[in-house]
Amino acid sequence: MASPRPSKPPEDRREPPADADTFLAAADTIAALRPELSLLEAGVLAGLHLGLAADSRSFARVFGVEHALVLRAVEELAGGALLAVTARDARTQRTRYEASPAGRDVFAQLAA
Repeated sequence: MASPRPSKPPEDRREPPADADTFLAAADTIAALRPELSLLEAGVLAGLHLGLAADSRSFARVFGVEHALVLRAVEELAGGALLAVTARDARTQRTRYEASPAGRDVFAQLAA
């Protein structure tokens, strides 16, 4: 009788970097700290802060939001100096971003 092989969990079953409650709490806190932001903009920042998404396509896929809406939020955040766009794919419009110094200040307030 052969012993069963230990199975490895599929890649998509890995523990997510943050759970839904953590994400929602971070987005709500960011929205409270920066009331001029839309909830989607606060969510983009929360997703970046928690390591859930650092580009527009990934955020759209993970959260089930239209990519065009995410692109608009990223542009607003970049215009508001909270995000810095680091790369843009002309064909897919995938936009990669990182926190600007002002965005990192918001993240620091989350940790306080």
